[in-house]
Amino acid sequence: MLSKEQNDLLTKTNADTPMGKLFRRYWIPAMISDELPKPDCPPVKIKLLGEELLAFRDTEGKVGLIDEFCPHRKVSLYFGRNEECGIRCVYHGWKFDVNGECVDMPSEPPSSNFKHKVQIKSYPCRERGGVIWTYMGPEEEMPELPELEWNLVPDNHRYMTRKIQYNNYFQAIEGGLDSSHISFLHRGAGGQGFMGLKKTAASKVSNYLTGDTAPKFEVEKMDYGMLVGAKRHAEKGSLYWRITQFLMPWYTMIPPYEDSPRGAHAWVPMDDEHVYTWNINWNPTRPLTDHELEILKSGRGIHMELIPGTLRAKQNKENDYLIDRELQASGKSFTGIHGIQAQDSAVQETQGAIVDRTTERLGSSDAAIIAARRMMLKAAQDLEKGITPPALDPSSHHVRSASVVLPEGVPFQVGAKEVLTFTDEDYIRDEGAQNVAAANQDKI
Repeated sequence: MLSKEQNDLLTKTNADTPMGKLFRRYWIPAMISDELPKPDCPPVKIKLLGEELLAFRDTEGKVGLIDEFCPHRKVSLYFGRNEECGIRCVYHGWKFDVNGECVDMPSEPPSSNFKHKVQIKSYPCRERGGVIWTYMGPEEEMPELPELEWNLVPDNHRYMTRKIQYNNYFQAIEGGLDSSHISFLHRGAGGQGFMGLKKTAASKVSNYLTGDTAPKFEVEKMDYGMLVGAKRHAEKGSLYWRITQFLMPWYTMIPPYEDSPRGAHAWVPMDDEHVYTWNINWNPTRPLTDHELEILKSGRGIHMELIPGTLRAKQNKENDYLIDRELQASGKSFTGIHGIQAQDSAVQETQGAIVDRTTERLGSSDAAIIAARRMMLKAAQDLEKGITPPALDPSSHHVRSASVVLPEGVPFQVGAKEVLTFTDEDYIRDEGAQNVAAANQDKI
């Protein structure tokens, strides 16, 4: 358990908090690029780390992320006109560009130079891999863009969505690190979703997960975060390992099954009680098939169907995630809730907006969660002392998760070594795929 002071430090992310200052040292996945589909399209409201912001794509295709409210009379610029390389307030016509500079002030006399004295808060944005990234920290400390594998592959190798989840970011991270819940929460219909696996292979993996519901955890601290191995009994003399990657400050990678699409999450705080849940699937070696995309969009896996025009899931707390009690009673689904992400949302949101960790009782299967808490708290406290946060170097992001069967006695770090990393050459020199330099050209 944590003390109240530790829990507050872990969960509060506004600009004046230690964790908020830590998060502002990283590039933040703010939006999917397609949410701003073309120049001069309607702007989009977005809330990040407690700040109410507005994103827009200008006439030249550049993305701006600015304070939502006009500094004149604090009217929301969401209702503004996106035109001629700027967003214009409909109240008095003040206009701001992607850098937050006031470029027109028609309500003032032509002789006035007042517009040159007005600046609105803005954050730099770049695009890579279908994502609009923003940096909210000190300009002089800006790192290079992340090089997570899903952000480097060609567009047709990747499918991603994001939604609003109604809880603090960290209980979502804890769910992503908790390999033991796979044996229960995701058991049965709509559960593991062994996409692309032959029936016999899927049955074998399912038997590993349900046959040994008390995995033993091994956690190794890495320069980018943590490597988490959860081992279960497999055939005689062997162990089944689910190996999860945790990359600071909010990324987890889901252990894949053979050639099925890989999976990852990012949990980006909107504020202390809401989080943007990013769900990503990709295949590093080939485009996703139509069949795979059909399954990914069906809600069976880590993506959820949204209420049109919103980032809110159709299955939500108000409708009990559309739980089917008959299905649950039948034994075909442990929860009676359709889809992995809906199941995760149900347990994370119903913990409350912010979990009271002062009263919890943790067991041995919570080793990764305990280690992640310590790591996050230490990183925030270290930054207060002037120590540089971990995982800012993009080269440290070149890692993969894995699921493997290894002989007993073989350390997972050794037995799975070849499948836990990738190199620049996998993308830069692969003639059958777009490379980092061309396909993922940064747009500033």
